[in-house]
Amino acid sequence: MLIGDVARKSGVSARMLRHYESLGLVRPTGRTGTGYREYSSDDIRRIFHIECLRSLGLSLRDVGRALDDPAFTPADLVRDLIRRTQERIAAETELLARLRRIDAAEPGDWEEVLQIIALLQDLGSESAGKRQRAALSSAEEAPALAEPLAEAVLNEADPNVAGALRWALAQSGDGALPRLVEGLHAPDPEIRQRAVVSIAEIPTAAATALLRDALSHSDGTVRRYAALALGHRGTAEAIPTLIEMIVDDVGDADAADALGLLASDPDLAEQIAAKLADRLADGTVDAATRLRLAQALADIPGATASRALADLARDEDRTVAATATYVLTRRATP
Repeated sequence: MLIGDVARKSGVSARMLRHYESLGLVRPTGRTGTGYREYSSDDIRRIFHIECLRSLGLSLRDVGRALDDPAFTPADLVRDLIRRTQERIAAETELLARLRRIDAAEPGDWEEVLQIIALLQDLGSESAGKRQRAALSSAEEAPALAEPLAEAVLNEADPNVAGALRWALAQSGDGALPRLVEGLHAPDPEIRQRAVVSIAEIPTAAATALLRDALSHSDGTVRRYAALALGHRGTAEAIPTLIEMIVDDVGDADAADALGLLASDPDLAEQIAAKLADRLADGTVDAATRLRLAQALADIPGATASRALADLARDEDRTVAATATYVLTRRATP
């Protein structure tokens, strides 16, 4: 079969076939009387073998070794190809993500494209100072850059940089919430915490709804951060979790402050006081817990809270009784 026929049937151009011949990968077994290359069925089979190996990403040099060197084993080479392919996919995935971020920013000209690229590079810098400056300078573009800012805050360990990123996200509206919700369900507990803290600083109704959902999260840290944020937003659903924080002695002072803010609503004040009194009525509550509950009652106005404090003023533990008595005295003082 002549070279033109081989090219048509194999899909390999005549030029490439000549290149294979120059490298010694395939040699036509014969020549016609007029000197044209003539390929046998074995030659054509070898061409297909070459193309198959090239489809795996092998170099032409490795293709030749695979076909001609009996000692050349595929195991190490295939593992190396897997590694290189994974690296290439990761690089391409990162490029695609960067292009999508640029597209989301809707740049008007190439100058804006260059500014966005520079900002994204600074957000990924090894310098904490550069990352912080990038976060602070992104306020104007925050809505368009919400996703990369969210990605950055979920992976940021430096507290100062993280604070700057959360501030920028607070300017971005709801654009960052989908990525932050993914962070809430990440396997890494630190990422989950960063996600809920970031959501807590976004002052929108959608963020509040997500915080409500987070009250039933399997991660106690996520539940507690959500409850504190909701307490400051006046959301009554946070009350049970805030009380649990006081009972469990986990962030009890912050929880008591949040309950005090909620108690500015008289209806909620009575509800909070009743729930605190219910916990005190549990005979298994130790003196340290009763003391924390008494301190929490100090910031809750109303008759129900006063009655609970009066009971605590007769507590068998002197510290608890003294604390409750002091709070009642302050309440009685104009």
